[in-house]
Amino acid sequence: MDAGSDRSSIRLEGQLRQRYLTIVLPTALGTMASAPKLITTVSTKGQVILPSSIRQRREWGAGTRLIVEETAEGVLLKPAPAFAETQPQDVFGVLPAVGRPKTLDEMTASVLAEAKRRHARD
Repeated sequence: MDAGSDRSSIRLEGQLRQRYLTIVLPTALGTMASAPKLITTVSTKGQVILPSSIRQRREWGAGTRLIVEETAEGVLLKPAPAFAETQPQDVFGVLPAVGRPKTLDEMTASVLAEAKRRHARD
């Protein structure tokens, strides 16, 4: 490098081009700028009525079970899963076996027949 070069700039085709650092600052995190602020009231029983526009948009009908999480920003509502989380070992063997068990030869023949069927349609 020559003594007069500047590390913060580069020369392209005889022109001095400056390097700039661009910083993108997020707007209010997690909020929708165009969504109106809706207000509801907590009853003496601790119940809160969700505005119908939110219930309709989320497809939360009467009886929908929600998970309530406390966050740094407030309270988060999420639909509860329809079924409890399970592991394969928890449900393995729950259904009764029907018929006699397949032999190893029968299973091998079934796998080969399915492979041939899938290969034939490709």
